[in-house]
This record gives sequence, C-alpha cells and structure tokens, in this order.
Amino acid sequence: METTKFAIPEIIFGRGSLKYAGQCALRHGAKKVFLVSDSGIEEAGWVQRLMDVLAEAGINWIYYPGVTSNPRDYEVEQGAKFYLKNDCDVIMAIGGGSSLDTAKGIAIIASNGGKIRDYEGANRVERPLPPMVFITTTAGSGSDISQFCIITDVERAVKMSIITRTLVPNIAIVDPLILRTKTETLIIQSAVDALAHAIEAYVSRIASPFTEPQSLKAIDLIMRNLQSAVQTRSLDSLEQLSIASIAASMAFSNASLGAEHALAHSLGGQFDMSHGVIHPILLTSVMRFNLDSCVSKMADIGRVILNKNLGSDKETAMEGINKLDEFFASFDVPLKLRQVVNKDDQKHLEPICKMAVNDVCNLTNPRSASWQELLTICEKVW
Repeated sequence: METTKFAIPEIIFGRGSLKYAGQCALRHGAKKVFLVSDSGIEEAGWVQRLMDVLAEAGINWIYYPGVTSNPRDYEVEQGAKFYLKNDCDVIMAIGGGSSLDTAKGIAIIASNGGKIRDYEGANRVERPLPPMVFITTTAGSGSDISQFCIITDVERAVKMSIITRTLVPNIAIVDPLILRTKTETLIIQSAVDALAHAIEAYVSRIASPFTEPQSLKAIDLIMRNLQSAVQTRSLDSLEQLSIASIAASMAFSNASLGAEHALAHSLGGQFDMSHGVIHPILLTSVMRFNLDSCVSKMADIGRVILNKNLGSDKETAMEGINKLDEFFASFDVPLKLRQVVNKDDQKHLEPICKMAVNDVCNLTNPRSASWQELLTICEKVW
C-alpha cells in the first residue's frame, strides 16, 4: 500500500457536550476567544448558551456575527482584521458549515496575511493557525472535522476549495441536542451533504483502508435514520445522523471528494446555493458516470443501500443507485436543476463546467471528467 495519512481533530461527542467548550478553550491558553456565528444560531439561543459557558469558565470573548450562507471572501477578510484588532488568541465557532468555514478563513488570513483567494487549492497555507474549537449545529457539513474550507470568491462567482492539514480544528464538539432546533429542511440537506461526502470519498482515487470503513458506516446510518429523524425528530435518530456526519467527514477529509462536489462548488458559487440543495440533483448522475471505473466499489455502496447482494457487482451497483434516486424522491427536495435555476440562466452551465473541471475535487474522481462530460451530466439533470 502507498503511504497514506489520516488526520482528525480531538472529538468530544455526546448529549450536552456543549458545556465543555470553556474547558476546551482554556486547554489551548484562551484568555480572549474570537467567537464566530450567525443570526440563525443566535435566534435559536445557542450563541448565548455558549457565551454563558465561556463566562462560567472565566473567559472573555469578542463576537463576530458577520456570517452568511455560502460565506464570501470579503466577510472572511473583514473578520481577520477584527480578530487582529482585538488581540484574540483562540478562535471558536458555533454553527453549520458557513460559520465554521468563515472561522477557518479568518484563521488563515489572521496568521498568514494576504487575501483568501491566495490559498485556493491544496497545501498553500504555510504558517500555523490559531487554536480552533468548533461546535457544529448540523449533521452534515463536516467542517468541524475536515481539512477543507469552502469560501465564495465573489468576483469569479465560484466556491473555492482550500485544503490543508492545518485547517483541521484542534477540538470538535458534537452535541446532538442542538439538532432538535433544526428545521426539517436543514436536517435533510445536512444529511444528504454527509451522504455525498461518504459516497465520493469511498470511490476517491486516494481512498484508503482508514477512510473506506468510515464511508460505508456513514452511508448505512443515513439510509437507516434520516426518515425517522425527519418524521419523528427522535433524538436517537438525530444522534445517529451526527455519528454518520463525523464518519463521513473523517472519510472525505482524508480521501477528498470527486466530480459531484467539483460541480456543486461551481454551481453553488454561481447561483448562491448550498450543497444540500444540489446533491439530490447531481449525485446519482455522477455515480452512473463513474460506475464503469469503480464497479466493485459502487457494488459495495449498493449492498449497503439495498441491504442485500444481487446477481453481479454491476447489477448491485446499478440497483443501489436507483434505490438512492427513490430515497431522494421520498423527501420534499428538488430533483432537477430547473427547479432551482431559472431557464434564462441555463446559458451559464458551460462556463460553470469549465470552472468545475479545474476544481481540486475533480482530481480525485475515479474517472477523469472533461468539462464537456460535466456539461452532459448537468444537461441530463436539467
């Protein structure tokens, strides 16, 4: 086997684990925490709860609420200036992928300078980052576990992938109790995001024996628990989705992703859409595109989805993909691009695909994909 690596943060998991946030910050020398979140998490009461935890630990904080969905480059750069101005020493974020990625971007600029676009791609961050303690409020984005950071370059209208080991947080706190305040839509979108992470990581060119079991475990947990989580808000089901998200994040952080995420980054940047909206539209089409390049692995995924084995690997793989289509259709989510993109904007698909083909995630797709082939995928799901 070729040399591989597997990097994850310290993970504190469990109901009520938010209460340990102050202790975690103190372990990294915190005297003034730079706290990052957004208005939705504020309204749900979690920002105040975290502030209370910090106060109980005797820690001061500065709060930066400048987070929007699909965080922008200028928001990150403004945040870095605010961090440096206030002499903070630990970065803490509570929220979904947008809040956590904003915090990562702030950490990069605060310690390395320049503009966030300077760090697009893999392994371009040279200096160490401030200690980071992250509390996720979703079961899907994986930013609390991964070495990925996704920031929108406003000028180019594309989501940049920034990948480096130093973006793995020092500590990730995963408290399933927080999921009880999430909407049905967010629960579905987050879980589908984790599912796409797990599937693309499993068939990635650089998947390893350390990532593959995590991928399959995540797929299994999501397929068995998402319906009940949506229908009943069962805390047990929500907790299983949290475990699935962690497993998927361990996998994709170390094995990377593929063409589906490359397209999602470019589509999301152009049309300001979250990954969770795009995955039910694109994922199975990209899986069919990749099938002949990784039949055995797609069959493994099919066996998990179907909970059985059919006559041949290809038959099992194809039926698993068909079952996944049915799974997505059982939720109230868009299944075609035309449901989320105006007809007049269809003309943007070609430049979007020309951008996506250069996305770093496309490098680890199991089958080489040209921009023309990516465009064909988009046209099939239009």
